[in-house]
Amino acid sequence: MSRVYDAIEPSVIDELLLKLSVEEQGPKSEAGKIAKKEGIDFKDVSELRLDFKNILKIDNLWQFTKLVKLQLDNNFIEKIDGLGSLVNLQWLDLSFNNIEVIEGLDQLTKLRDLTFYNNKITTVGNMDTLTELQILSLGNNQLGTLTDLVYLRRFEKLNTLTLGGNPFCKTDEYYKYTIAHLPKLVYLNYRLIDDVKRDEAVEAYHDSIEALLHDEAIVQNKRIEQEESDSQRVIHKEAFVEDLNTSLLFESMFEEDAEASKLEQLPGVEELLQTYRETFNDVCMKLFEFGLKDRVKRKEEIDSFFQALNDAIQQNLKESLQPIQEFESQKGKVFSELVNCTDQETAEKRIAELSDSITALWDILMGLEMQLVDQLEESIKDFERNMADLVGSFVENVQELISQLRTLESNHHEKLSDIAVVTLEKLMKNELEEEMNDDVRVLFVDKDTIVNAVSASHDAHTFRIDNKEDDIVTRSNTRVQTLIEMIHADEIKRNRTRVNEINTLLDHYRDEIENFENSLGL
Repeated sequence: MSRVYDAIEPSVIDELLLKLSVEEQGPKSEAGKIAKKEGIDFKDVSELRLDFKNILKIDNLWQFTKLVKLQLDNNFIEKIDGLGSLVNLQWLDLSFNNIEVIEGLDQLTKLRDLTFYNNKITTVGNMDTLTELQILSLGNNQLGTLTDLVYLRRFEKLNTLTLGGNPFCKTDEYYKYTIAHLPKLVYLNYRLIDDVKRDEAVEAYHDSIEALLHDEAIVQNKRIEQEESDSQRVIHKEAFVEDLNTSLLFESMFEEDAEASKLEQLPGVEELLQTYRETFNDVCMKLFEFGLKDRVKRKEEIDSFFQALNDAIQQNLKESLQPIQEFESQKGKVFSELVNCTDQETAEKRIAELSDSITALWDILMGLEMQLVDQLEESIKDFERNMADLVGSFVENVQELISQLRTLESNHHEKLSDIAVVTLEKLMKNELEEEMNDDVRVLFVDKDTIVNAVSASHDAHTFRIDNKEDDIVTRSNTRVQTLIEMIHADEIKRNRTRVNEINTLLDHYRDEIENFENSLGL
């Protein structure tokens, strides 16, 4: 049954409630007391209990980005919202609330365990993105249509389902229908599904299941086709030539040409356009194929660079390991020697030698790091030059092919101009064989009018061609520039991290020696 809050003051999820809940659930040890005193960062919390808090609306959880488990059961929640930032959530309990519609879960793609037990839900849906779902509780709701359960077939990992207490559970076919149409289920209402009963149920619903499988196969094939199309689209964009394997550029020129539809009606223009379309699209296809081939060259260069970069870093780390191991060995021997040493002078001498070894180790490790920095800097410079050459060559070839498109447009413009002038002369002499529409006739008031119309058409086409060239050139240059900037930024970050690692390691060694020295009473 739903929860009633007429006699209870509903609360909201505010900063104070969250702070108190986090502190209440924290450790009771000394560490917990310190955490309570210093404050707990919400973004570090992995589990949160907000059950029995009389909550009416979910809100203010955006800081809990690392939350894995959330309990919101036994409240007065009517609508699921405010959970979008909890992208790491795996366990969500919304049982014993007043929820009517499943919604607001799209971002929770890691959810494995989801409970809606004892709400007012009437239909199953709006969970398409929850591909990791394994356990789902929908018991004690208002589900009345058995066929709604077919929706759950999409969850490949769903093995545990609770449905008891819903209206459709009173029907004779409920159990058989459920286990027949959800073949991946292992447990229904906390009970293991018997294989024999499942086989009998599948046989009973053979026809409907076959129809479902057929429809699902169609959907699956469409999904695969769409994924392949999307994958190809990504490649085409990386090559900066998307849609150039279609007539889109040609069509776009005429979509923005206000006079195109009128000029197409002139005698001989239809045939002229057909030839123009074919030759124009042929050049676009050449540009498309060239772009794909050149993308492969750039990708090979990029992959080769990053492989060399990683190899150099790994080799440097390997070389750094030897002096560290040698120092560890020396430290172990000295500590063993001095444990029972009674000669203070000898102990102090050996400790001093260890301290000197730390300084020497720092010199070696920092020397190796500086050597790597120089090596990577040179590699990055070579990579920049290689990419500049590749992109420069790409742009040069693109501009050559684009110039062919401009030439085709200029030739078309000249031929169209000739047709327009001849048509004007025939019109003036009443020698036109076909009647001209009024919207076309207005272009032939005089020679200037028709010439201007043809020129405007030409300008519109040229504008689209120029834009395409600018788009390809700009994106190709920007992509490389962005990549180079990222590489430099990553190298600076790597170097700082490595230097910090070295200093932290050697500080640790110094602390070890100091503690050991104190233990000896030196």
